Amino acid sequence: MKATILEQVLDLARWAPSGDNTQPWRFEIAGEHHLVVHGFDTRSHCVYDLDGKPSQISIGALIETIAIAASAHGLGVAVSRREGLPETTPTFDISFHADAAIVPSPLLEAVIRRAVQRRGMQSQPLTADEKKTLEQCVAPRFRIHWLEGSSTKWQVARLLFDNAKVRLTMPEAYEVHRSIIEWGAQFSTDRVPDAALGADAMTVKTMRFVMASWGRVEFFNRFMAGTVLPRIQMDLLPALACSAHYVLVDTQLPASIDDHVAAGRAVQRLWLTMTRHGLAQQPEMTPLIFGSYVRRNIPFTRVPQVSALAQRVAGRCRDVLGVDLDRAVWMGRVGRGPFATARSTRLSVDELRWTGPAAKAGHPAS
Repeated sequence: MKATILEQVLDLARWAPSGDNTQPWRFEIAGEHHLVVHGFDTRSHCVYDLDGKPSQISIGALIETIAIAASAHGLGVAVSRREGLPETTPTFDISFHADAAIVPSPLLEAVIRRAVQRRGMQSQPLTADEKKTLEQCVAPRFRIHWLEGSSTKWQVARLLFDNAKVRLTMPEAYEVHRSIIEWGAQFSTDRVPDAALGADAMTVKTMRFVMASWGRVEFFNRFMAGTVLPRIQMDLLPALACSAHYVLVDTQLPASIDDHVAAGRAVQRLWLTMTRHGLAQQPEMTPLIFGSYVRRNIPFTRVPQVSALAQRVAGRCRDVLGVDLDRAVWMGRVGRGPFATARSTRLSVDELRWTGPAAKAGHPAS
């Protein structure tokens, strides 16, 4: 049976990014021109999904991708969020209308090619024209604060290296990591394949053994410096092997679901524009997330040493990044290829169909 136009739109839009490939949305085709996106977040079981904001950013990226996909059919979209629902289940009505003024978006061809690159990239600086193009695609509401040059990249790399120790030594994050990695895989429809982690084969093999139990993790961390090699391979070295790091800053103070959805739409425009111009990206969100926990005095771990380390790292974060962290909505590193050869794929449109409240059950994400 031939797919309807909305099914064709969704078949492309489902490639939108989400934290650790959780895909926190389900689709209900409510009419020929009416789509309902049933969103959800993972704050109840994922330490990285603080207040559901990362999931809301992902939903914003999905909505932007829906609009881009609709442009291939000469369709415009109108989006409204349903009021009165719990924050944990933001729901959006999207209506489609024919518009002769709409032409296919130049970002269409980048939607499926866009992927996270966790390995090293080429390190030559971005050109002034490249930076201007990227800045324009998020303006006027958002601006990009660039972190460039060898000295600055080294400071960011040290920050990420130390921040990684927080997430690799806390049991709350261990539960997330154990559930989202698909071992022995190059691709994964609903998790992150181990081949995409950015570590070499021996390190991945060791990680798989160690992560079989929290007891093993504690033993390796305490007696065998268990986090050092993964942090060097997955945090320190990639942070140096890139053109630049950047922080996406909101010109307003983001406070609502709609603010974070708007941020997600800007993130997706930015990421697709990077892809279109031969640039790869890796998100670097955990310093912002743990820093927000610390600034707001929200407990996030039962381990006092980890909490103390997070406070020290958060204290350096503002100095290194040089922005108002309450307005920082996204952080990443960018560089020229190669693009990732191992990656997360997506559930099918049929698997993402809304079947009622139980349909939103997923596994944890970061």
